[in-house]
Amino acid sequence: MGCICFKRWRRSSSPSITSTITVIDDLDNKEEDEGSTCPNFLEFSLEQLRVATDGFSADNIVSEHNERVPNIVYKGQLNDGRKIAVKRFQRLSWPDSLEFIEEAQAVGRCRSEHMANLIGCCSEGHERLLVAEYMPNETLAKHLFHWEKRPMKWEMRLRVALHTATALEYCNDWGIDLYHDLNTYRILFDKVGNPRLSCFGLMKCSREGKSYSTNLAFAPPEYLRLGTVIPESVTFSFGTLLLDLMSGRHIPPNHALDLFRGKNYLVLMDSALDGQFSDEDRTELIHLASRCLRPEPDERPSIKFLMSALSRLEKRAELWPNVKEENIPTPSYTEPATKEPLPLTPFGEACWRVDLSGMHELLEKLGYGEDDVVVTNEFSFQMWTGQMQENMDYKKHGDAAFRAKDFETAIEFYTEFMSGAPVVSPTVLARRCLCYLMSDMFREALSDAMQTQVASPEFSIALYLQAACLLKLGMEAEAKEALRHGSSLEAF
Repeated sequence: MGCICFKRWRRSSSPSITSTITVIDDLDNKEEDEGSTCPNFLEFSLEQLRVATDGFSADNIVSEHNERVPNIVYKGQLNDGRKIAVKRFQRLSWPDSLEFIEEAQAVGRCRSEHMANLIGCCSEGHERLLVAEYMPNETLAKHLFHWEKRPMKWEMRLRVALHTATALEYCNDWGIDLYHDLNTYRILFDKVGNPRLSCFGLMKCSREGKSYSTNLAFAPPEYLRLGTVIPESVTFSFGTLLLDLMSGRHIPPNHALDLFRGKNYLVLMDSALDGQFSDEDRTELIHLASRCLRPEPDERPSIKFLMSALSRLEKRAELWPNVKEENIPTPSYTEPATKEPLPLTPFGEACWRVDLSGMHELLEKLGYGEDDVVVTNEFSFQMWTGQMQENMDYKKHGDAAFRAKDFETAIEFYTEFMSGAPVVSPTVLARRCLCYLMSDMFREALSDAMQTQVASPEFSIALYLQAACLLKLGMEAEAKEALRHGSSLEAF
């Protein structure tokens, strides 16, 4: 059970939480937190935190931050040797100092072994900072998407999901049923490799600010409609987390739902997990994710239900045969190409070589084909409006920039075009995908390639582009499989 340090707030019976300590593969265990008990919640001075972080040194930044994620997290060390994580909010994020402190204290009540707990805050002048336990073994995003030695195992991925659900249910029991912007950067690993949910997501990014500060493509439908979150929104975000865990990639929910309906499990499942689970367990996890992502909030399962289902899956994973890697049959797509060369088109060959210049030349020569007819016909009914004419101009400007190899400008015009188009143009998506590749924006490119496949399932170019994107992301096995499927499409 997580320790509770706010005695005056302690309930008569705390929620019962059990945990199995497990060391994650390849985590760096050199840095350790000192002490095993939760410290009391404190109000720190700005000077204390300035000293602890070496003057908020850029060398101590441990968070992802940009225009959409402006609040920065630093690592630091207090005078007593304790390591801490300090979240510094953007100026004027919380105008009311008292309200900030009260919310921080409320979050500080939740103390669980499944969380990186909040241990204090600071409010001086316009400065607002949160102080939490420091987790030395980085984020789930790092171990899931950017692994250097070997991918995260199926059993550990299930443990991450179960521990996260347990932490969320614990917070629900303590009266905090909203978690803002749940994603792979919010899951951290402690000194022995246990996954923990960051406490920072229990507070909004600002008093009047947004609850989702990262990619809005992953936000729940009700948030996009109303700008607010409800408890069921947390379940939706948990569904996106399940997608990340089983695919090893960041798949937008809308695309995932299309893949669910088409039973396209190839794209949904990480090929690095082959042989680590049964078909039954895979199907059950996919079903759980699809239920979490339902558009209507009241159709999504409760966190308690998810805990129960994930607990069963984890137990079955422990019983699954532990086959050594060298004894796992080699998938067909990893066999040498000399045995059965792929019959690729020139565009497929260019994608396999990641010859971006060749891909650009061939895509320009291919033009729009049937896609151009569809888009033109759809627009012909609405061409009389100035808005539609303006939208077509965006496409023309985008095409001109694409021909001139001004890829940043092409991205801007194609994005403007797609935001107002009545139908999805697979070729525009394919062209923007290549523009992203040319701009070293490989994940954005992969997202466009996947959208292209959803928009036009028989469009082999979509799969070839996916292969090029996957190769750029270091996923050679998945790239070969995408090439094989693209080649199969052209055979019919």
